[in-house]
Amino acid sequence: MQKIGFIGIGIMGKPMAKNLIDTGYTVVAYDICKEALEEIVSYGAKRASSGKEVASQCDIIITMLPNSPEVKNAVLGKEGVIEGVKRGQILIDMSSIAPLVTQEIAKELYAKGVEMLDAPVSGGQEKAQSGTLAIMAGGKEEVFNKYKPILEVMGKPTLVGNIGAGQTTKLVNQVIVAINIAAVAEGLLLGKKAGVDPQRIFEAIRGGLAGSQSLTDKAPRMFQGKYEPGFRIRLHVKDLNNVLETSRELHTAMPLCAQVMEMMQTLMADGYSEIDHGGLALFYEKLNGISLKSIKNK
Repeated sequence: MQKIGFIGIGIMGKPMAKNLIDTGYTVVAYDICKEALEEIVSYGAKRASSGKEVASQCDIIITMLPNSPEVKNAVLGKEGVIEGVKRGQILIDMSSIAPLVTQEIAKELYAKGVEMLDAPVSGGQEKAQSGTLAIMAGGKEEVFNKYKPILEVMGKPTLVGNIGAGQTTKLVNQVIVAINIAAVAEGLLLGKKAGVDPQRIFEAIRGGLAGSQSLTDKAPRMFQGKYEPGFRIRLHVKDLNNVLETSRELHTAMPLCAQVMEMMQTLMADGYSEIDHGGLALFYEKLNGISLKSIKNK
């Protein structure tokens, strides 16, 4: 089996790396968090002390990091991946970052003879654990086809275009998810305010046109009032910030996205940055003075 370098052992990266190990791949891991690195090493990964060391040991390098600055530093910075690469390697960045940063990193790697795919994911911690993430890939078709089996260990990969297209697709995904979650909370609060059990509303509409993965996954959290993170609000804010930055560059109006961004920022200011993004319901609950939490779920 091929040796795979994995940089970023966080809430998403950890289960993704574990799935690779479970499949039989040798994983060489690195993370600035010593506790995270110790955990994945105890699971069976080999330890590296830097991105440079990862690149020097592996032909395939995967990064799964919080945002553009972290990826750029891990790849192009001091002791970064680029200092240890050799011609013929590939970097697969599975982080969610700005498309222009992806293209900048790819240009530097191409100059070294190193290929790149941008392959951000959607599905949260649960789907990372089950290996069923949606993976949106950008890059050369022949490169994608060559490494598709590795991506398939972690989820369902789809090639959407050239380098950077994966990140653009992820931005679109995050816009739709954010607005959808807000719509779920807004609609269910209206129903409860009118005296109808929102759980019964959920059961009645989930199989119709209003049905969605966001409705199916997030409404039960709202009814229980439990928002342990599958995907943290602060990370969705990060993604929406990349969306709005890109929209400004493209002169594209995104009023719904901007409004949901303000709602998430309000929740963060109130101390809810680490809860699941389904916690958008708390914004509406505070605004309307009523909770979606069901008595039977208390």
